[in-house]
Amino acid sequence: MRRRTPAILTAVLAAAALAVTGCGGGTDRPAAPASSGNVAYPMTVGKLTLDEQPRKIVSLSPTATEMLFAIGAGSQVTAVDDQSNYPPEAPKSKLSGFQPNAEAIAGRSPDLVVISNDTNKIVDQLGKLKIPVYLAPAAKTLDDTYRQLGDLGKLTGHADQATDVAGKMKDDIAKLVKDVPTGKKQRYYYELDPNYYTVTSKTFVGSLFSMMGLTSIADSADKDGAAGGYPQLSPEVVIDAGPDFVFLADAKCCQQTPGKVAGRAGWGGIPAVTHHRVITLDDDIASRWGPRTVDLVRSIADAVAKARA
Repeated sequence: MRRRTPAILTAVLAAAALAVTGCGGGTDRPAAPASSGNVAYPMTVGKLTLDEQPRKIVSLSPTATEMLFAIGAGSQVTAVDDQSNYPPEAPKSKLSGFQPNAEAIAGRSPDLVVISNDTNKIVDQLGKLKIPVYLAPAAKTLDDTYRQLGDLGKLTGHADQATDVAGKMKDDIAKLVKDVPTGKKQRYYYELDPNYYTVTSKTFVGSLFSMMGLTSIADSADKDGAAGGYPQLSPEVVIDAGPDFVFLADAKCCQQTPGKVAGRAGWGGIPAVTHHRVITLDDDIASRWGPRTVDLVRSIADAVAKARA
């Protein structure tokens, strides 16, 4: 899921891998954490095999951090990246997920690193240092979210908890969708930033809106998929499209508000503005694909239900 503009998702890794001692060894190795049933080591997920339950996990993905704590593996997480701000007790550090530094990561002596982007082949760099890495890229569907939860559950020794979290997510989302009143076809504009980057129905976020019977006004702007589902529109395109809803995923980062949207030149006559359907979202929740996706779906459902009441 794109966070702001496509440029934010590109980063340059300048650090080279340096030789270090074995990972996770020594007398300061934490005691083995409690685990759920149905987990035995060695544990293999995809191409990754862990010989033992990890006790010093470094998460360089805010979504992965949320997942790890949600499934009960929080006590095994010893450091998270500088963007991981939830839950509050996550051990935030200066490590970067956008510009991962192999030397800095190795300095934490992790026995598992979780990342969402293989920037400048950081997986290979850490591999040369014998540091296992689980890559959890941005989800394209809810099934991707459930799969990543399951993988992390197996790798960390919390398979049962991960199954429970995924199951509750499925149940909660299904109920929210079921309870939304049906109505005429409606369209929305989802604002990623004030430069009018948005999403189409083919993205992860777009799929959530589709479940509510909403269609993105940006679908026609990325018919060939050249923008990867994240086209940049112009103010004129949004005005001409006349969306029934505007969802702001740039409230924290860029201080956008319903009032500011209404004050934009030519936007006062957009149905979303005239009917007071400009919805402020939590930027962090809107840009991640973990357990709090349920909260994003709830925000969408509440807005649609109110409009169709």
